[in-house]
Amino acid sequence: MSDKPAGRAKGEKTEPEWKRRKRLDGVFGDVLPETTSDERDPAAPGAEDAGERWLREQVPPHHG
Repeated sequence: MSDKPAGRAKGEKTEPEWKRRKRLDGVFGDVLPETTSDERDPAAPGAEDAGERWLREQVPPHHG
């Protein structure tokens, strides 16, 4: 049995882990955020997305 990862061609170099992660993040994005929602300030400007903010701004004053 070979100790090389499956799918590697013979003589092909393996890339460093940090480079592999950077490449995968470029394709798939971050899987998990750096902070969780309970660690972030709920009133922070970047806390809600633009669609959510737009919906909040459209609520009439009497529906407060």
